[in-house]
Amino acid sequence: MYPGHWATLKPNTTAVLNCETGVQLTWAELEAQSNQVAQLLFARGLRPGDHVALLMENHLDYFTISWGALRSGLYLTCINRYLTASEVAYIVNDSCSSALFVSSELPVAAALEAHLHNCPHRFSKGAVAGYEAYQKLLDMQPNYPLAEQPMGDTLLYSSGTTGRPKGIKRPLTGQTIEHGIPGVEPNNPYGIDQHTRYLSPAPLYHAAPFGYCMRTLSLGGSVYMMERFDPQSSLKNIEHHQITHSQWVPTMFVRMLNLPTEVLGQYDLSSHQCAIHAAAPCPVEIKQRMMRWWGPILWEYYAGTERNGSTIISPEQWLEYPGSVGRAHSGTLHICDEAGNELPIGMEGLVYFEQTHRPFEYHNAPDKTTQATHPQQTSWTSLGDVGFINSEGYLFLTDRKAFMIISGGVNIYPREIEDVLILHEQVQDVAVFGIPNPEFGEEVKAIIEAKPGTEKNEQLIEDITTYAREHLASYKVPKSIDFTDQLPRLPTGKLLKRLLRDPFWTKT
Repeated sequence: MYPGHWATLKPNTTAVLNCETGVQLTWAELEAQSNQVAQLLFARGLRPGDHVALLMENHLDYFTISWGALRSGLYLTCINRYLTASEVAYIVNDSCSSALFVSSELPVAAALEAHLHNCPHRFSKGAVAGYEAYQKLLDMQPNYPLAEQPMGDTLLYSSGTTGRPKGIKRPLTGQTIEHGIPGVEPNNPYGIDQHTRYLSPAPLYHAAPFGYCMRTLSLGGSVYMMERFDPQSSLKNIEHHQITHSQWVPTMFVRMLNLPTEVLGQYDLSSHQCAIHAAAPCPVEIKQRMMRWWGPILWEYYAGTERNGSTIISPEQWLEYPGSVGRAHSGTLHICDEAGNELPIGMEGLVYFEQTHRPFEYHNAPDKTTQATHPQQTSWTSLGDVGFINSEGYLFLTDRKAFMIISGGVNIYPREIEDVLILHEQVQDVAVFGIPNPEFGEEVKAIIEAKPGTEKNEQLIEDITTYAREHLASYKVPKSIDFTDQLPRLPTGKLLKRLLRDPFWTKT
């Protein structure tokens, strides 16, 4: 389904509500305003298969712009609002976005101008130099649907191990918007339907929060959007808005559990039927504590932005198989060795999902697509995770993608940080990896080999950190830096990063 269907059935009820301001979009408003976005993009010459980029804080306009693009047959790229101007521009340029929507609330928007190559249509919420104020333009557009409404899709970027983010592109389905967004299941295991009241506490540029918000709207449920996560406000919103469904990352669980005992019992959470979580491994103890507090309502899944397959585990199944991420829900699971040979039950190897065809390509990166594809089976693809399957078909993940850091549910790839730090005038060599953090799961650590003759002291650490802040999003900046005389490398140049990383993890 899509907003137009629900606008007909319940036009004046809530589609999306901002929990901080209380401002809402009714279904009739979401339908009309997303039509105006579609009309604007069509008038500017965008046609099915073209690209639109969106850089904005959590705002109601996020949904009108997104639905406007998707009901126009366009690819939509949601961009992390905390990236630097050069990082944002790379994504806009690489995706070949013909239109860009930004918010004046984000300082980075004004700094983009010098970095964009070919994005002729630039629109802003609020005044930003070099952009057209899109609200004035929308007011001039008709609020009825385009004559044809082919279904678009997202083209989201995930940081790559080679340093640059990679876009994940799937072929358009050829269906119309009336069929709803790809991957939505009317009979979904979470019970999301037109009566759902869904709390979204996470940034909308993340694939999972955005995807589940759009799925909820497709199925006629109402989305209650938080501008930013706050542990106590989340509990307050569950009570106040009678939330039935929600989605989290383990870091949020930790922060809520760290609230004072009197706060934990302060709110009526009885309406809450289903809490979905993923994005990072959830420590067994943390999930057990959440179950004792919220009851057996935690559903976990394992999937990627690639949508190449998924697993799901119910609360009851997890209590029987703690630590598992579930059985295959989409696709067929295979565990293989490095040569692609399938391994027996219980043996650890690379996790593949089998589909009838390869469901995605990495945009402008055929080598990365090849690396994610099984060496013999072109319909088998991997996210790069390692694990095993037990005799009952439950998947257990035992390692991460090659040294990817997951901090607070956010994926951080070391190579991108290393590529920045190595350019510092006093850095000879560098290794970046994740080390344990009690709240966020992991934090960024850098080990640096300084250039000969350099004094390795606190001033150097401060200089390198300042340099990193100038070139990287804040969450990518190393939280700590150590020095070494020489990093462990093979004669081939391969860095033995595990030798550096493992001692920090064996201490826990």
